[in-house]
Amino acid sequence: MAATQPAGAGTTPRRRLDKSHYLYIAVIVAVVAGVIVGLASPATGVALKPLGSGFVDLIKMMISPVIFCTIVLGIGSIAKAATVGRVGGLALLYFLVMSTFALVIGLVVGNVLHPGEGLSVTGTTYEAEGEASSLVDFVLGIIPTTLVSPLTGESVLQTLFVALLVGFGIQQLGARGKPALEAVRLIQSIVFRVLTMILWVAPVGAFGAIAAVVGETGWGAVVQLGTLMLGFYVTCILFIVLVLGTVLKLVSGVNIFLLMKYLAREYLLIVSTSSSEAALPRLIAKMEHLGVSKPVVGITVPTGYSFNLDGTAIYLTMASLFIASAMGTPLSVPEQIGMLAFMIIASKGAAGVTGAGLATLAGGLQTYRPDLVDGVGIIVGIDRFMSEARALTNFTGNAVATVVIGTWTKEIDRERVNQVLAGGIPFDETAVDPAHGGAADDAPADPGTDSADAAAGRSGGSREKVAESAAV
Repeated sequence: MAATQPAGAGTTPRRRLDKSHYLYIAVIVAVVAGVIVGLASPATGVALKPLGSGFVDLIKMMISPVIFCTIVLGIGSIAKAATVGRVGGLALLYFLVMSTFALVIGLVVGNVLHPGEGLSVTGTTYEAEGEASSLVDFVLGIIPTTLVSPLTGESVLQTLFVALLVGFGIQQLGARGKPALEAVRLIQSIVFRVLTMILWVAPVGAFGAIAAVVGETGWGAVVQLGTLMLGFYVTCILFIVLVLGTVLKLVSGVNIFLLMKYLAREYLLIVSTSSSEAALPRLIAKMEHLGVSKPVVGITVPTGYSFNLDGTAIYLTMASLFIASAMGTPLSVPEQIGMLAFMIIASKGAAGVTGAGLATLAGGLQTYRPDLVDGVGIIVGIDRFMSEARALTNFTGNAVATVVIGTWTKEIDRERVNQVLAGGIPFDETAVDPAHGGAADDAPADPGTDSADAAAGRSGGSREKVAESAAV
C-alpha cells in the first residue's frame, strides 16, 4: 500500500507576518483614524497634538547618538574600502557623486512641486539656544565645550564635528583602534535597540500628528501629504529610469529594465518583508551569477548598502522642503545649500532603522532651521508609506553600481551578462544559502527596520566579512 503523504507535504509553508508587519499595519490604521478624527472633530484633533509632539521629542533625543555612532563607523568603513585598491576607491567616489546628485534632484523636485504650501501649520514652540548671528559665530559655534558635551547637547554640527575627529583618530590608530571601533559598534546596536522601542510608539505619534494637522488645516493636509508621497514615488521612478538607466547604458551597455526584470524576485522580497536587508545575500549571489567578479561584488554591494542611499537622499531633501512649506517658512536658497552639504555627510547615518532616517531629517532641520524640527511630526504619519520606495531605489542603485564598477575595472564578463539577462543562463535558486536567502523567515527584521536603509546593526559585521573575504 502506498504511504499516504501528510497534509501539506511538499508545499511551501505560508509565511507568517513578523512584528514589523504588525507595526506597519498599526501605522496605517492610526493614520486613517487620525484623518477621520481631524475631519470629524477639528478641536479634538488639535487637542491630540501633544501625542505627535511627544513622539518627535523621543526622536530628537536620539539624534546625537545616532549620528555620532554611524559617522564614526562610516569613517572606519571608508578606510577599509579604500585599502582594497581601485575598486574601493571607484566605488566610494561613485557613491558620493550619485548620492549628492540624488540630494540635488530632491531639492529641485521639491522646489518645483512646493509640497506642503498653504498648510500653515502653527504651534511650534522649539527654539534654538545661542543661535549664531554671523559666519564667525557659526564657525566658532561648531567647537564644543568638551569632547563629550555634544552627546548631551542640541548642536548637531558639534556632534558631527566630534564624530569626524573621533573617527579619524580611531582610523589613525590602525589595528590598535579596532577595539574602540567595536565598542562604538556595540553602542550603536544599543542605540538602535532603543530607537526600535521608540518606533513602537509610532502609531500613537502618527495618530496625534495627523489628527492635529488635519484638524488645523482640514482636507488640505491630506491632499498635500498625498502630493508629497506621489511626488516622491514619481521622483524615485524617474531617478531609476532616467538617471541610473542612463548611467548603466552609457557605461556598460546594459538596459535598466532587463536588469530590474532579472532582480524581480528581490524586489518582491523587499516589499513583502519591508526590509532591503533580506535581499542583500541574494543581490551578492545574483551579481556574481550575472558575470561581475567576486572581489568587485564583495566590496561594492556591502559598502553600497551603507553609502549609496539614493532613495533616502531624495526623501531627506523633499521632506525638509515639505516641512518648511507646511509651517509657512520656506527654506531660503543658502539654507537649502547648507542643508544639502549637511545631508551629504549625515545621510550616511540614515542607515539602519526608520527612526535613523527621521533622526537625520530632524538633525538637518535642527542645524539650519531649529524652528522646523517639530514639523517632523507631520511626516511621521506617512514615513512608513514611503519606506518601500526608498528601499527599492536604494537596492536598484546598488545593483547598478555593481555593474558600473565591474565595467570600469574590467571585472565583468560582458558576454555572460547578455546571456543571463536574455534568460539563457537562469539563476539557480538553490545556490543561495537558505540561512541567508531566507534570513527574513528565521530572523525577522526589527519593527521599524528601514526599508530604505540597512547598513547598521546585525548586518554590519557580515558585510565586512564579505568584503574582507572578497578582497583576499
